[in-house]
Amino acid sequence: MAGPTTAERGERQQESSGPPQARRLGGRRLRRIVVLAAVLVLLGAGSAWALYGSSWLRVERVSVSGTRVLTPAEVRAAAAVPVGDPMISVDTEGIEARLRRKLPRIDTVDVVRSWPHGIGLKVIERTPVLLVRKGREFVEVDDEGVRFATVSQAPNGVPTLELTASRTGPGAASFRRFGRDRLVREAVRVAGDLPAAVARATRTVHVRSYDAIALELGDGRTVAWGSGENGRAKARALTALMKAAPGARHFDVSVPTAPASSGS
Repeated sequence: MAGPTTAERGERQQESSGPPQARRLGGRRLRRIVVLAAVLVLLGAGSAWALYGSSWLRVERVSVSGTRVLTPAEVRAAAAVPVGDPMISVDTEGIEARLRRKLPRIDTVDVVRSWPHGIGLKVIERTPVLLVRKGREFVEVDDEGVRFATVSQAPNGVPTLELTASRTGPGAASFRRFGRDRLVREAVRVAGDLPAAVARATRTVHVRSYDAIALELGDGRTVAWGSGENGRAKARALTALMKAAPGARHFDVSVPTAPASSGS
C-alpha cells in the first residue's frame, strides 16, 4: 500500500504545528497588553502624585496686577488663595466670585495659574463717572449705575450730582413720575456720555427734572444737556460747539441738531 504523498505530509505537519504557534503568538500579545497596561497605570499614578501629592506643583506666590485704588495686599487678603495647596486644586472661579463680593470696586478679575508655583490675579477696577453725596462722604458710581464705594474725599475729575428735583418745587412732577433712583441713573447716563475733556472739566451735574439736566464746569461755564437721551449726538455737538465758540460761557445741546452758545 502506497504511503502518504508529499502534499499530505505537509498538511499533517501544518495541522500538528498550527495550534502551538497560535498559542505562542497569543501569549506574546497578551504579555504586551499587560505590560502596556501596567505602564499606563504607573504613569497615571505618577502624574496624580506629582499634581496632588508632591511638593513640586504647589502654590508658593500670589501676584496682583491692574490695581489703581486698591492695593495688592488688599486684593491678596480678599482672594484668600490657599498657599501651600496643590496648584491643580485651586478653585479659580471661587476666588473670582469671592473678590467681586468682598471688593465691589473690582469690575472684573481673571485668576490664572502660572505654573509651577504661582497664581496671578488680574484685576480691572470700576471707574467712577459720578459722585453722590452721602453726608460728608461721597458714593462712587460707575457708568452702569453701580454704587461701588464710599470715600471721604472726592476723587479729582469726577463730577458731583446735585439733585434739585423734589416732591415740591419746579421739578415735582418729574420727581413723582420717575422717582429719585431713575433721575440719578439719568445723571449717571449723562456723565458716561460726556466727551473726555468735558468730563474732566465738569464739577457738578445738576438734575432739575428728567428733561432738565445741566453741567457746571470748573471754570464757571455751563451746559444745558436736557434729558439723558441721544447722549452721543449731544457729545459730538458739544465738542464741535466748544471749538467753534471757545469764548462762550453757556452751551445748549438739549436739541443736538440745533446746538447754541451764548455769553463771552
